[in-house]
Amino acid sequence: MSDTQNWERQLLEKLASASLVEQRRSRQWKIFFRLAWLAIIGMIAASVFMRGEEKSAVGLTGGGHTAVIELDGAITSENETGKKMISALDHAFRDKNTKGVIIDANSPGGSPVLSGMVYDEIRLLKKKHADIPVYVVVSEVCASGCYYIAAAADKIFVDKASIVGSIGVLSDGFGFTGAMEKLGIDRRLKTAGENKAMGDPFSPPNPKHDAIRQQLLDDIHAQFIQAVENGRGPKLKKDPQMFSGMVWLGEKAIPLGLADGYGTVASVARDVVKAEKTVDYTQQDDLSSRVARRIGVEFAGGVKSLFDTKLF
Repeated sequence: MSDTQNWERQLLEKLASASLVEQRRSRQWKIFFRLAWLAIIGMIAASVFMRGEEKSAVGLTGGGHTAVIELDGAITSENETGKKMISALDHAFRDKNTKGVIIDANSPGGSPVLSGMVYDEIRLLKKKHADIPVYVVVSEVCASGCYYIAAAADKIFVDKASIVGSIGVLSDGFGFTGAMEKLGIDRRLKTAGENKAMGDPFSPPNPKHDAIRQQLLDDIHAQFIQAVENGRGPKLKKDPQMFSGMVWLGEKAIPLGLADGYGTVASVARDVVKAEKTVDYTQQDDLSSRVARRIGVEFAGGVKSLFDTKLF
């Protein structure tokens, strides 16, 4: 074999050897980063779990305390507001150390169904546990569906600048028939059932459907009004705007009977419940969702119906 061929062979062997070394290093780094990520996720999961366990342990041991449940954001099925509120209320009332329950409210409202479910659950639990009072403390907003829930409480406390009320119902949507005509789009909708397409945004207004939708809203509004009257009773003052969907600041809501006084979670626990120590019973998302948010990953989606009835 010539010197030239020998040199070329040695060079190829060196290149092949270097490539194998680089591949091994690459695999090692990939394994390292995967293990590192698993370790990080494991630590986050462990910390979340331990905090949850610590919170539960505090709630089930020691002397009397005030149970606090957050009602924050829109009341929807997507964020499982109703399910979480009912579960939190059940846990709080079952704890023998709970001296009172405070719902820390900051919500513009939402689903009338979910609001009604939580309202009914509060009234049911109050009957079963007559010695445990329920109070609502409003931070910024307690309107519509949130106020529906609040009406079940023994007392409602606000800040002078809190927004309270909006006892009304709405159903929103859009109409695209004019735009379709300009674009030359022909709607070819077929239904079985004359009212099946009620609320369809691509069909022209239908007086009969409009009347049906209005009756649905009126019926839900009547349920809302009845719930508020049952919950607040003689505290409510007669005002023509009371059930019009109007909102008031906290300082005006008190003389109208929509609220009982000023207070914060801390002050109500200390001065009203007489149990200054508070325990948070708010139901959090499942472990996987919490871990995903901790590492910056969150999925959201879904399609909202254009015929969406809300207590916003």
